[in-house]
Parts: sequence; C-alpha cells; structure tokens
Amino acid sequence: MARTTRSVSPTEAGERLIGSVGPRFDEIEAEIEALGELRERPAGNLRITTAEHAAQSIVMPALERFLPQYPDIHVELSVDYGLVDIVAERYDIGIRLGEHLARDMIAVPVDPPMRMAVVATPGYFERRTLPRTPQDLTGHNCINLRLPTYGSLYAWDFEKDGREVKVRVEGQLILDGMNAIVRASLAGLGLAWVPEDVVSRHVEAGALVRVLENWCEPFAGYHLYYPNRRQPVPALTLLVDELRYRG
Repeated sequence: MARTTRSVSPTEAGERLIGSVGPRFDEIEAEIEALGELRERPAGNLRITTAEHAAQSIVMPALERFLPQYPDIHVELSVDYGLVDIVAERYDIGIRLGEHLARDMIAVPVDPPMRMAVVATPGYFERRTLPRTPQDLTGHNCINLRLPTYGSLYAWDFEKDGREVKVRVEGQLILDGMNAIVRASLAGLGLAWVPEDVVSRHVEAGALVRVLENWCEPFAGYHLYYPNRRQPVPALTLLVDELRYRG
C-alpha cells in the first residue's frame, strides 16, 4: 500500500491482487449462504423395519407423499415379520402392532383399530362345515404364518364379549408372507386369518367367504416406535409426523 498523511491507496500490485481475488469473495459469500440453507433443510438416512401388511398399507403411501418434499432424506425400508430389536439392528423406526411393543419405547399410533378376518373360498366350504366357534378350526385346513424371530407359528387370536381365545391351527401349508397367504386361500388351499382390509374386495366379489366374524373384534392397530432415550433428529421428527394417525 502507498500511504500518505491523509489517505491509503493500493499500489499497482495491490490493485492487481484485488482485481484477481475480489470476485472470489463474492463466490465464497454465496457458498456460505448455500451451506446455511443446506443446514436448515432436513437431511439424513432413516431405517424402518415393519411387516408386509403395514409396509403396503401405511408406510409406502406415506413415503409417496413424504419423499418428494424432502429430497435430501433417504429411507431404507426392511419388510420382516420378525420382532426386530431396533436398537441392536440400528433401525430408527419400527412399526408393529400395539401389543408387540416394548415398554421402553416411545409409541405413536399410525392407523385406526383393526380387525382380522377368517376366509376361504366357497369351493372349500362345499366340502366342509362352516366353523361356528374358534375351537371348530381344529377340524379345518388352515394356512399358517411362520414367525422368523422365534421360529414358531402365529396363533390365531379371537375375542367375543370380553372372552379371549387363542387357537393353534394346523394345515397343509405354512407361509411367511401375507400376500402368499391370501393367494393360497384364493386358490382354495385352506382358511386364512388376515387383516380384513387385505381381503375385503375378495369377500365383496364373492371370491372368498368370511366366517367367525362375530369373534373378530377390533384391537389396537399398528404403532410406530423408537427408543425413548433417543433425541429425534429433524428428519425423524418429520417422518413420525407424516405417519402419525390423527383419527
């Protein structure tokens, strides 16, 4: 710099430096502003574990609305009937029926109370007597669901007038997915015990016949859950709000 008693002015070399570096300051300032906007925009990776029915009826419809709004949020969805330890397996969210939730979790309902339905084809019942009580299922060919967590078969739960009944059914076929069970039932391979929304259109069309309806009372539906000691990040908070059932 060239100094006088009254002013400071750049030398020729200084002017060249300012001309070269000056525009860079504008670029740096723009980049800093962009980084600030990025920090304010929700971002991150979220891992969800749930069962097939909840994935199709709840999670995927929510993600179709959610993901286009937040392009910097990435979701991994694992479909599994096992009762996964979400902490040990590093999942951010689990979605299961209310009765299967651990006590140390924050739980949020994501759908209304649900009902199960026992169904089979009209042709199946041409050869057998309609069951009138859950105990009558012991004489039927029932399609079982395997629980991978414990390796056991899922017991069919019923309730009527405050009386609860669990039935361990038997049959020729054991499957590990809801869609496969519905397909097998439509093929006449036995009785299926599934959420009523999965088969309602088949019942209405006459492809399946529903039995024991008065033993299938509503019960707590699916809940989203995550550890209560975890501080939710913005991406998780937004997804929880999207999935929350508001009645």
